[in-house]
Amino acid sequence: MRIAITQPAASADVRRNGRAVREMMSQAADQGARLVHFPEGHLSGYAKEQVSDWAQVDWNACRDELRQIIHLAALLRLWVVLGSAHPLTSPHRPHNSLYVISDEGRIVDRYDKRFCSNTELTRFYTPGTVPVVFDIDGFRFGLAICIEINFPELFGEYEQLGVDCLLLSAYPVDEIFHVKARAHAAINNFWVSLSGPAQTGHMVPSGLIGPDGSRLAGIPPAGDLVVADLDRSDPQLHIALGLARPWRALARKGQIYRDRQVHDPRSDGRTLI
Repeated sequence: MRIAITQPAASADVRRNGRAVREMMSQAADQGARLVHFPEGHLSGYAKEQVSDWAQVDWNACRDELRQIIHLAALLRLWVVLGSAHPLTSPHRPHNSLYVISDEGRIVDRYDKRFCSNTELTRFYTPGTVPVVFDIDGFRFGLAICIEINFPELFGEYEQLGVDCLLLSAYPVDEIFHVKARAHAAINNFWVSLSGPAQTGHMVPSGLIGPDGSRLAGIPPAGDLVVADLDRSDPQLHIALGLARPWRALARKGQIYRDRQVHDPRSDGRTLI
């Protein structure tokens, strides 16, 4: 399955952001992608960076741009995962969200960031509550946003939910972020698609990380999009997908260890020599 990962320039202009999304959707479709993945907060602008107060955001324009994106997704037969703030009923703060738009032109789900930063939680966003997974062409996708990379239990949860590829949208601010993403991919043996804005690409390059933690594809110089294939038959991934992932799933259940436990005084006496 072919996916497209984007690294567009972040902007406070909702109309400009919407146009950029549609341009990259067309590029992705022209290159045979079935899904295109965008960064955190891209349509509305991300709080603190492009948005200092929600009163700055033209929510009517945001909804109109989203409708145009949904319409184009149906025309291109393309799935879209799009970062944006999602407004709630006043006085509640928005969610920091990823819209899941199907190739039939429908919002089929929405992921709301569960682990928000202190600033996000106290000034900008309402946290979400549940993981989100969806399936395309026999591949299962999960969703996470930015600082959630610091919570390994979230990635383990997605492994338990049978995710093949974790779509991680971000606005990263330190270089170690990419190392963490590679580690989660290797530990859980799933692909990680990492999409961030152009402004942070020098620190954390967007692209596709393999189930073995290897960097499989990155944004080309002066580019804003890369396409890459999720290929279960790739010989390079045989150990990660064919051996490590099923073994670790068996190990987590614990029965293989319980069956081999013994009652031995030299085992029970942990101060013996």
